[in-house]
Amino acid sequence: MDELELLKKHWQKDGVEDRQLTSKQIYPMLLKKSSSIVKTLFYISIGELAFWVLINTFPFFMSDTYRKNVETIYGDSLGLTILSFLSYAVIVLFVFLLYKAYKSISVTDSAKKLIENILKTRKIIKYYVVYNLVIASLSMLSGFYYASKNDPGLVAKLDTLNDTKLLFVSLLFIVFTAIFVLIIWLFYKLIYGILVKRLNRNYKELKKLEV
Repeated sequence: MDELELLKKHWQKDGVEDRQLTSKQIYPMLLKKSSSIVKTLFYISIGELAFWVLINTFPFFMSDTYRKNVETIYGDSLGLTILSFLSYAVIVLFVFLLYKAYKSISVTDSAKKLIENILKTRKIIKYYVVYNLVIASLSMLSGFYYASKNDPGLVAKLDTLNDTKLLFVSLLFIVFTAIFVLIIWLFYKLIYGILVKRLNRNYKELKKLEV
């Protein structure tokens, strides 16, 4: 049992004056833990940004075949350019907001302010995950759309299908997209969800200190 758990037990048993003293001991620990969690979230977000930049740019510049295929399928699509720019812009914004949250939590001097910062951080994570799931869906669907219009091999295969088979292929791709998005959601649930749960525990402990 760590020091925080011991203090919580004393806090629950002690009188009013002792509780006030114990709460002053508990708060710095919750502050330190919350700050550490948000700092970890910040580092993970930087790693995610670096990962997606490498995934999207490394094959494009290292493989002539890959680059030609991308240029053939998408051409000079303005929509794809806007989607890509928006995606990176949001990740950079997310990194910035997490950094601000980390700095705010690190220097806060009241339980009420710490609670507000924790709630704000949870909202940032929630909106970011939802945004990424939407972008993943749009990217998959738009990729299939452009490929079905501009990829000679895929166009030739689709032309041989009747309406029923074409509908089946479309539904199959939608199911595949849903599975892909579900995998991304599970990834975020595992990585960010664990840390957000820890923030939630700190939030509940802080609310107890206000009683």
